[in-house]
Amino acid sequence: MTNEANPPEPAGESPEKVVDHVAEAHRRLSLLRQQLDAHPDLEVAIERLEMALSILTTKTGGML
Repeated sequence: MTNEANPPEPAGESPEKVVDHVAEAHRRLSLLRQQLDAHPDLEVAIERLEMALSILTTKTGGML
């Protein structure tokens, strides 16, 4: 696995940039899911992130 991680920009990013970060994280997690053949810990981590994003979306009024 290559580490192409760039540190996130400071708070105050545009909503478009936030969506881009979420989409990139989703892409990377999906690739890991395939590579690790549904490792249980990875599945739990993905589920928790999806729940956190759902809560964040609700709290921001769907702005995410």
